[in-house]
Amino acid sequence: MRIIKPCTYTVLSLALASVTQMTMAQDAHHSMSMLTQHESHSSHDSSHQEMQTEIKSSQMVHTAEHAEHAEHAEHAEHAKASSIASRADSAQHPVDHKREHGGQIYQATKIDNRWLNNADGSGSLKTEIESRIGTDKNELFIKLHADKAESQDADYAAQVMYSRMISDFWDAQIGARYRVDEHQVTEKEQLDAVVGLHGLAPYFFETDAYLYLGADKQVSFSLETERDLLLTQKLILKPYLNLDVVLSDDSAYAQKTGLSSVWLGLETRYEINKKLMPFIDVAYSYEKGNQHTAWQAETGSEKHWWYGAGFRLKF
Repeated sequence: MRIIKPCTYTVLSLALASVTQMTMAQDAHHSMSMLTQHESHSSHDSSHQEMQTEIKSSQMVHTAEHAEHAEHAEHAEHAKASSIASRADSAQHPVDHKREHGGQIYQATKIDNRWLNNADGSGSLKTEIESRIGTDKNELFIKLHADKAESQDADYAAQVMYSRMISDFWDAQIGARYRVDEHQVTEKEQLDAVVGLHGLAPYFFETDAYLYLGADKQVSFSLETERDLLLTQKLILKPYLNLDVVLSDDSAYAQKTGLSSVWLGLETRYEINKKLMPFIDVAYSYEKGNQHTAWQAETGSEKHWWYGAGFRLKF
């Protein structure tokens, strides 16, 4: 049996320890390398998975957008088809909207009946009827007038006109006037052409202006204007002006040319309702008179104050 010396034993121990340390270091390095490689592979796998998730999300978004676009296109095609079908149905079955835009036919009639007396005690009954029927743009306009002085025959006049709206406040009118004058021995009946305007003048004056053309160079102009002034909702003042101008007249009963007659008055009415309205009237009149002809003597002008009352009907 060989005996190992202490020094030799020491050297062997140191060598064995060094080999052991080197082996442990190599194992630790190998373990760290394996761990690093594993973490690297794990990170690469995670990045790959995230990329795949993003790709799938992008594909899903694109798919949803494509589906949405397809749905919008389908809705647009459906709306277009519905519009075409609606137009075709409207063409086959047109809808009349005239009633909603002023195309309806309506009728209105006003009757004025008044008894007036002057300072001389002479009385006169005046009746006026105005009726219209049609739409806002086109109307048949009728005016009737009767004037009966006390103890005398009545004079009548009737106008029938076509009325056409030419602006928001004015209608142009054209038609004919038929009149009867019982004071005349001959030519009691006359027929005149009429052209004029009916509407609302500035400051709310309701106005009728007419030009009359008749036989024997009878040309005249008439103007009627009035305005309502409300004292209350039912008590109303109405100043009015009626005048006639003779431009020419070569008839057997010719009137003097120029301003022929004027009525300037003030009416005060009380509206019981919109259909019945009694009133009192005060007016001043001027009549120029007639020319001298083979059938009549010349007459001078006359001026009178008139007082009276009456009533108005609307329906």
